[in-house]
Amino acid sequence: MSIVVKEVSTKKELREFVKFSIDLYKDNPYYVPELITDEMEILSKDKNPAFELCDAVCFLAYRDGKIVGRIAGIINHSSNEVWKEEYARFGFVDFIDDAEVVDALFSAVEKWALEKGMKTLHGPLGFTDMDNEGMLVDGFDQLGTMATIYNYPYYPVHMERMGFVKDQDWHEFKIYIPDGVPEKHLRIGEIVKKKYGLQVRKFKNAKEIMPYAQRIFEALNAAFAPLYGFAPLSQKQIDYYVKKYIPMLRFELVTVIIREEDDAVVGFGISLPNMSKALQKARGSMFPFGWYYLFKALLSKPKVVDLYLAGVLPEYQGKGVNALLFNDLIPVYKKIGTVYAESNPELETNNAVQAQWDYFKREHHKTRRAFIKHLTTEN
Repeated sequence: MSIVVKEVSTKKELREFVKFSIDLYKDNPYYVPELITDEMEILSKDKNPAFELCDAVCFLAYRDGKIVGRIAGIINHSSNEVWKEEYARFGFVDFIDDAEVVDALFSAVEKWALEKGMKTLHGPLGFTDMDNEGMLVDGFDQLGTMATIYNYPYYPVHMERMGFVKDQDWHEFKIYIPDGVPEKHLRIGEIVKKKYGLQVRKFKNAKEIMPYAQRIFEALNAAFAPLYGFAPLSQKQIDYYVKKYIPMLRFELVTVIIREEDDAVVGFGISLPNMSKALQKARGSMFPFGWYYLFKALLSKPKVVDLYLAGVLPEYQGKGVNALLFNDLIPVYKKIGTVYAESNPELETNNAVQAQWDYFKREHHKTRRAFIKHLTTEN
């Protein structure tokens, strides 16, 4: 029978939208499921402050009454304004290996985007850079992370078949933790601290870090401004992410670099124990035992850590501030028994970021891609 595509309009349908990916990948050893409640929150207008800056729609594809695919369309008006574009995004996309299903899903989003006056469709992207982005095109035999998308190898094949082309790639690395801080980093760190009047700030609990939370996100806005598709987070978005993420931090894995004269945040590095295995065991739910798996992983001595967020103010980039982050975090990683860190996605064009791993043993093990297609009324 033909494919029926329906716009998601109820909470029940939204839950089915979110659960579809968990069902699609139930036997895949590399897929890491999102928590259902978290993804529903991201896609809910009454909970995600990104909807103040974005339009969005979710579609489900059905065959014989069974869900066979999903896709979201997103227009980030703030990003379009910053980059002077008329772009729509697609994201939260999953489908069985069937051209009819894929064509029906993308046709629905393209039609929606054109009706909204958009001229180009690209993705997979979320509402903001804090959402998962980039379709996996290499590394299908590698375990995913909490901060990334996993997809089957047939996904990019369908993208190219439909006329989408590469817009941007991200690389991901395994970065092996050295036995000690490289001598060059130690030397650079001391020079940078004295030259620019910088200090390493550490925290023991949420109460101590909260006075810096706003400044960390302000530094993130400044550091990420030139990056692909980025738009500054609004104050409501910052408040939302502070409330959401501060409680889950493991504070010895957080390093903030401040300027002594005014206590301004110059740089930051936030890492977490890798939660992939725990999320697989939870299978999208905190109950009955999901909370236990996640709590145990968060407090573990992890062999793998995820480099979740890092940034340096533009005026301090290329001046050795990253050495201060390494100098602080490497001994912490060694103490807790970490073998390697997952870099998570780094733009292939961001040579400065990737050059910082030159002094470490590393393995480029995944590549993901943003695809793009210019829309016409004939699409």
